[in-house]
Amino acid sequence: MKTLLVKNAEVLVTMDAGRREIARGGLYIEDNRIVAVGTGDTLPASADEVLDLTGHVVIPGLVNTHHHMYQSLTRAIPAAQDGELFNWLTNLYPVWANLTPEMIRVSTKTAMAELLLSGCTTSSDHLYIYPNGCKLDDSIEAAAEIGMRFHASRGSMSVGQSQGGLPPDRVVEREGDILKDTQRLIETYHDEGRYAMLRVVVAPCSPFSVSRDLMRESATMARHYGVSLHTHLAENVNDIAYSREKFGMTPAEYAQDLGWVGHDVWHAHCVQLDDAGIALFAKTGTGVAHCPCSNMRLASGIAPIRRMRDAGVPVGLGVDGSASNDAASMINEARQALLLQRVGFGPSAMTARDALEIATVGGARVLGRDDIGVLAAGMAADFVAFDTRGVGMAGGLHDPVAALVFCNPGQAAYSVVNGRVVVREGRLTTLDLPSLVTRHNALARQLAEASR
Repeated sequence: MKTLLVKNAEVLVTMDAGRREIARGGLYIEDNRIVAVGTGDTLPASADEVLDLTGHVVIPGLVNTHHHMYQSLTRAIPAAQDGELFNWLTNLYPVWANLTPEMIRVSTKTAMAELLLSGCTTSSDHLYIYPNGCKLDDSIEAAAEIGMRFHASRGSMSVGQSQGGLPPDRVVEREGDILKDTQRLIETYHDEGRYAMLRVVVAPCSPFSVSRDLMRESATMARHYGVSLHTHLAENVNDIAYSREKFGMTPAEYAQDLGWVGHDVWHAHCVQLDDAGIALFAKTGTGVAHCPCSNMRLASGIAPIRRMRDAGVPVGLGVDGSASNDAASMINEARQALLLQRVGFGPSAMTARDALEIATVGGARVLGRDDIGVLAAGMAADFVAFDTRGVGMAGGLHDPVAALVFCNPGQAAYSVVNGRVVVREGRLTTLDLPSLVTRHNALARQLAEASR
């Protein structure tokens, strides 16, 4: 058994039921599990490894509930810089049609490196396009290599343009093949145990790219195996119009009709979720992944997160794909969540601690986890530390916890996942980042050139 002692944190934010914040706090960890939380005089004096985090704020590892990691290859593509959702997708589908398995592996590691350096220790990823032999296995292998806790979502698209869908026919799959591969992935990889590093999620892409039959059959499969369900919903006004025209329902009504509500379901965005939809999600425990940067980038609107939280809807935070956000910093996403709610609904719509709550324990709840998002005995040893002594937080130490959100703490000094130090003194320990970035940039150029 390996032990790890964390001591002398400026503040340790537990996110436990009492939302305790412990000055001069620390943790005692055995293998991948937190054994004790408290001040130095309440913890063991020694361990196999000791981290003296004087001058740091320690928080639970941030939880990213929505991403498309392959999109880090298509950041700032000129044709897609200035469009709303449907225009943006129409310009990028032909580019993504040229993805290769190596591109999936490299882009996943690149996206995860960026997340880990921003204080994220658990991430979902929604991979819904599989050209040229690409498989979700490519992402899964990358996550294992870099050391991130991973919820791998087997996305899919089955309704192409010839059938009234948005994606080109060449990037959709046959529904029988989708279901067969989803079953294979669950049976091969899904770990339902406590502290699981890998879980598989059933995730048809969106109402405008799959059939009702696939949505229903996916829900049946997920519930047979006890895995979660994920899709996009109510992202912008065009999304609402499509749903009303094609289905005669609002997106929330469509989700309910197909069995896509419940504690085992979370939907990305929900920017245009109406009051009836909010009430439905609250009643059923259906989760929402809030992606403020992407919603601003694509001018989708301002999700009513304050109303959702007041109603009791589980809300987590997501960076979304790097082609609709162009960054993947979870600590920055928390800041943007706070600022955007205030722009839309006033200065009391979200506090700094609300934003951190959504990004930690809120995300854990959305993903169906009760073993991450909180620093307490019996929880997974996932935590991150930010150094308060840099220029980005200078003058903000009246409240260093709030300063993590209001100011710019920069990259995480430490990110620990499952008891393993994956970021140490601001540097990744599990891969050669400069070499990865060089290869990633070469593949990004190759992908862009292939679509010309």
